[in-house]
Amino acid sequence: MIGLGRAALLVGLSLITVACGKKGPLIYPDMLVPAAPTAVSVQQSGAVVKLQFEIPGRDRTGRPLHGVSGVKISRRTAEVDQKNVCKSCSTDYRLFQTLYIDHLPTNTQQFGSRLIVIDGDVSAENIYSYLIVPFTADGVDGVSSLAAEASVTVPPPAPDLKIQSFPTEVKFQISSQPLMPGRLLGYNLYRWSVATARSYQPLNREPIKGNEYVDSSLERGVKYRYSVRALMVLAAGDIAESAESNEVEGMLKDDE
Repeated sequence: MIGLGRAALLVGLSLITVACGKKGPLIYPDMLVPAAPTAVSVQQSGAVVKLQFEIPGRDRTGRPLHGVSGVKISRRTAEVDQKNVCKSCSTDYRLFQTLYIDHLPTNTQQFGSRLIVIDGDVSAENIYSYLIVPFTADGVDGVSSLAAEASVTVPPPAPDLKIQSFPTEVKFQISSQPLMPGRLLGYNLYRWSVATARSYQPLNREPIKGNEYVDSSLERGVKYRYSVRALMVLAAGDIAESAESNEVEGMLKDDE
C-alpha cells in the first residue's frame, strides 16, 4: 500500500510539472493562417465594378500577423433574372485575379491596408459576386471572405463639374444631368495630381450633399485634376456611382 501511495504521489507531481510547463492552450496550425479580409464591399462605378476590402492583419486566433503576401479573388457571374443561384456554393466561382501586395497591377490601388480593385470586364444586366482569400509568402491560404456582389446596369448619366481657383482653396460647382429612376445620395469627388495615376478613392469621406464643395488641402505649386460621380440608390435598391464627369484642372492661385 505504501508503494502504491508513493507511485500515485509521483504521478501527481509529474502531472503538476507538465501542467506548469504549459504556456497556454493548444493552438492548432489551421488557426495560425490569415483571418478573412474585412470591410468587403462591391459597387458599380460607371461601367465598371469597384471591389474594396481590408487586408487582414491578424490570424484566426486574433494574434498579429505580418506575413500576408497577397490575395486570390474569385468571381461568379449570373444574369439578373437568373433563378436558383446558390449564393454559398463556391463551385460556381472562377479565379479572377491573384494580387501580390508588393507588385500590384494597374487596376488595383492600395490605401494603407485597404485595396481597391477595378473589374472592367463586366456587362449590364449581370450580377457579379466575389470571394477573397489571403495567402502568405509560404503559399498558405487563409480564410475566405463572405461573398459580396453587385448588380450592373446602365450607369446613371455623368454630372458636370466646374472649378474656380483661389489663393488658399479651390471651389467646385456640380450640376447633375437628368437622373434615371432612383434617389440621389450625393457626389463623390476624385482628385489626383498631374504626375500620378487617377485615384480610385474619393477625396470626400461622406457623399457631398450639395452642389458646391471646397478643397483646401492642396500643396502650393502643384496642379491637380478632378472628376466627380453622382452616388445613387437605383430603382432595384443597389447603390451605384454614375458615369464620370468631365475632368477639370486646378491649383492654388498666386496671391494678388
